[in-house]
Amino acid sequence: MTVDGGDAWHSGGGGRKQGSRRVLYLSYDGMTDPLGPSQVLPYLFGLAKLGHDITLISFEKPERTAAERAAVRSLSGANGVEWHPLSYTKRPPVLSTVRDVQAMGALAKRLHRERPFDLLHCRSYLAALIGARMKRQHGTGFLFDMRGFWADERVDGGLWNLRNPLFRTVFAYFRAREADFLREADHVVSLTEAARDILRSRPDGAAAATPISVIPCCAEFDAFPPVTPERRAAARQSLGIAPEVRVAAYLGSIGTWYLLDEMLDAFAVQQARSPGAVMLFVTRDDPAPIRSAAAARGISPEAIVIRPATRAEVPQFLAAADYGLFFIKPAFSKQASSPVKLGELMALELPVLTNAGVGDVDRILAESGAGVAVTSFDQAAYAEALDQLEALRPHMNRWREAARRWFDLDEGVRRYDAIYRDPSTSRNSAISRGACDASE
Repeated sequence: MTVDGGDAWHSGGGGRKQGSRRVLYLSYDGMTDPLGPSQVLPYLFGLAKLGHDITLISFEKPERTAAERAAVRSLSGANGVEWHPLSYTKRPPVLSTVRDVQAMGALAKRLHRERPFDLLHCRSYLAALIGARMKRQHGTGFLFDMRGFWADERVDGGLWNLRNPLFRTVFAYFRAREADFLREADHVVSLTEAARDILRSRPDGAAAATPISVIPCCAEFDAFPPVTPERRAAARQSLGIAPEVRVAAYLGSIGTWYLLDEMLDAFAVQQARSPGAVMLFVTRDDPAPIRSAAAARGISPEAIVIRPATRAEVPQFLAAADYGLFFIKPAFSKQASSPVKLGELMALELPVLTNAGVGDVDRILAESGAGVAVTSFDQAAYAEALDQLEALRPHMNRWREAARRWFDLDEGVRRYDAIYRDPSTSRNSAISRGACDASE
């Protein structure tokens, strides 16, 4: 395993502010993937501005371009984050991941020897393996940012077939380690209140004594301004969509969790009542499966518009929509999921048609009045939901402010800052509790 480029990138200079922490953020997700710029870097940049000394280790896929890496390098340096990228490996399954985790642990240990960290901020389970170990060995604070029920998610998503002895063993291992992480962490972050409630009710009591904060996937509200008639007209013109037609929009990847067939079925109901209606997909995915699934339902090619987009282009394209549409496979693990697209759509003041049983979506839509969550996937449910969307439209100017409670990035940064500054998560407190073990 090699460091990508061999360099660390940071702003250099500046002293520590009172109450600030020296933090190592560990992520198996890459900063050159779409998730990095939306769900990792904005938080870290905000925390660095508040005085924290942030070091980041992430794994970058070899297919990412030099330009993508250079962009992250530049942003990290400009915002005071020291970035150590490692090269992600995929094969052989499981063993490659073991090697990656070992490489991350070795780099984390080396950096800690050079300048000790107060806190390890561990994104999900693989990173938490290192955080828990370093807390035991060196007394570092350990923040378990679990992001979801990772092991269950891989089973629910069909990535780990439990009939396979290898995956059954790996699943059992991480379920056991999950309990250890919950007990050993100085603080746990959950994406949803639903998941927090599940953790608190565990029969083994693993999370009974550990502080748990809920911080959903947040959105940069400044980048998603409310849609105006002028912006909608401009967006439709750029996409070749007629001004008068009804437009549903989907944002993001089509894959394991997102129910393409059901979304197209719902759109078919829209099309039957609104001839000429268009479904806009803002996605980097291969358009062929989308067009094939649409054709199987008798949806004409002209009714499907597919556009890849940079992050800056996303709100520009979404401005063409009358409402957002996304369905997510309802499974146990999805109770811990926080779809960032919900916050982005609400910030744009677009109503949302989605499904129940995913994270806090039901609760958020009920409290905000910003959309409808269907409880079944059938034509009658879709027709009723479309009627309800129309009834919600007069209240759209309230959705953006309602969304801030759940999804505002500044609020998310504030909550992380409070965790960082809490004396119980610091390195010194861990040592005082006897967590430091001198053995290597």
